[in-house]
Amino acid sequence: MAELNFADVSLKVAQWEHLDYNAQQDLLARPALAASDKIETVVADVIKTVRQSGDLALKNYAKLFDKTDIESVLVPHSQIEAAASQLSSDFKAAVATAKANVEAFHRAQIPQAVDIETMPGVRCELRHQAIESVGLYVPGGSAPLPSTVLMLAIPALIAGCKRIVLSSPPPIAAEILYTANLCGVQQVYAAGGAQAIAAMAFGTQSVQKVDKIFGPGNAYVTEAKRQVSNRYGGAAIDMPAGPSEVLVIADHFANPHFVAADLLSQAEHGPDSQVVLVSDSDQLIEQTRISLSEQLQKLSRGSIASQAISHSMAIKVADMQQAMAVSNQYGPEHLIIQTQEPRSLLEHVRDAGSVFLGEWTPESVGDYASGTNHTLPTYGYTRTYSSLGTADFMKRFTVQELSEPGLKSLRDAVVHIANAEGLDAHRRALTIRLGEEQ
Repeated sequence: MAELNFADVSLKVAQWEHLDYNAQQDLLARPALAASDKIETVVADVIKTVRQSGDLALKNYAKLFDKTDIESVLVPHSQIEAAASQLSSDFKAAVATAKANVEAFHRAQIPQAVDIETMPGVRCELRHQAIESVGLYVPGGSAPLPSTVLMLAIPALIAGCKRIVLSSPPPIAAEILYTANLCGVQQVYAAGGAQAIAAMAFGTQSVQKVDKIFGPGNAYVTEAKRQVSNRYGGAAIDMPAGPSEVLVIADHFANPHFVAADLLSQAEHGPDSQVVLVSDSDQLIEQTRISLSEQLQKLSRGSIASQAISHSMAIKVADMQQAMAVSNQYGPEHLIIQTQEPRSLLEHVRDAGSVFLGEWTPESVGDYASGTNHTLPTYGYTRTYSSLGTADFMKRFTVQELSEPGLKSLRDAVVHIANAEGLDAHRRALTIRLGEEQ
């Protein structure tokens, strides 16, 4: 690999206390999603075409966007089975370790039923049921992501979803096919981008419609998920998302080489990724900037990471309390805390997708094998959305059962509220049972 010169690539540094409120808001703003109006129009057209032409549209889009001719949208099971022979024993062992940890963590998340008497004779329950059919989207492109298969398929399987399908751009990497088969995926479709989301949301000749779609993707995939979730007859989605991001909080005890490596591990996802360093130490910031330039030279995706670094930043704060305030205001997808006592800051975390504590906890472990899920809200959505978990593949419903004495005990509450709302039929549904009205 030819050595690239990244000497001029460096984090911009801002002094938080020197900025007014508006400047602070501008500093923490995400990079704008390019040509959003154009993307919305293109995606709407793709969805319309897939709904009209089905499999033919998917084959045409595969040739246009993926430069691949596909004979069948549905990947033959023989091809999926054959993927195992193309992979090393080291890879298979790695997947097995990751699978075991992800299973353990997500099995512990199975929601517990609630069954109580709110008052004598009034029994209330909360029950959970798996979503019937789910579609998993796994990006392809320059970096196949078998880890995403683990993060989506395992909780779906644990939740008890009866039908689990996966779609990924062709040609689908053997790593994805192998992991999908290992994790209980029943069908794999050779379709990527907005067209894959449309196919799973509305169905085609080969693709049976699903109830909910999960998985990350580029701006077109994200927009397609938004559109299908807003259309009648479409599908629900896991969460809105934008480009990947990480915020690292580090004090003067942190290792600058570790900090730089963590920033780069997220920057290499794509040129629109964003990485942020927040520290109370000028020395740590400067040493991290130097290490970033040195480590960029060693990365196969250094040119991609350097583009992400170009719109990223380091923020100098007065202390760790202010660092946590900045982090909560930003609401990062990944929050790494590399300080002398990282757990002491955990209670102050309000908005973050996933938190990584201490110098021995790189973001990479969460992406692959610690057991937590790497499907996380981005672009500030951590304020209202959570990391993906087993419950996302389930829905809940309530049950109530009353005895006659229980109904009598609720008589006044129901009657007076129904009268106040002017809903006579609500009142009569109770009073007729108690013989008060005919």
